[in-house]
Amino acid sequence: MAKQRAGREKPGRRREKRGGPSSGRRKPCLHCKDKIDQVDYKDVVGLRKFISEKGKIRSRRISGACRRHQSQIARAVKRARELALLPYVNEGAVESTGGRRDRDRDRDR
Repeated sequence: MAKQRAGREKPGRRREKRGGPSSGRRKPCLHCKDKIDQVDYKDVVGLRKFISEKGKIRSRRISGACRRHQSQIARAVKRARELALLPYVNEGAVESTGGRRDRDRDRDR
């Protein structure tokens, strides 16, 4: 006769629940949520949400847009830049100082 384990059952397999930035559902696409078919290049205020401080187009992972709308956003941003509605580069960004030229100027003084 085999021994019986008193009060012990075979442990069931469970997936570990880990909290973190990647857990949970993905946020829904704003354009799909509002049922917008086409992204308009003239909507400058709406397009600024999808551009970083340096002027780069944000990725799908960060913006939360679906594949279809992300390609439309990229196309609309490029058209708006071409028509000078949006800047190619943000001029208000702080430039880093302390390059080689600055050290040479300080040495000449």
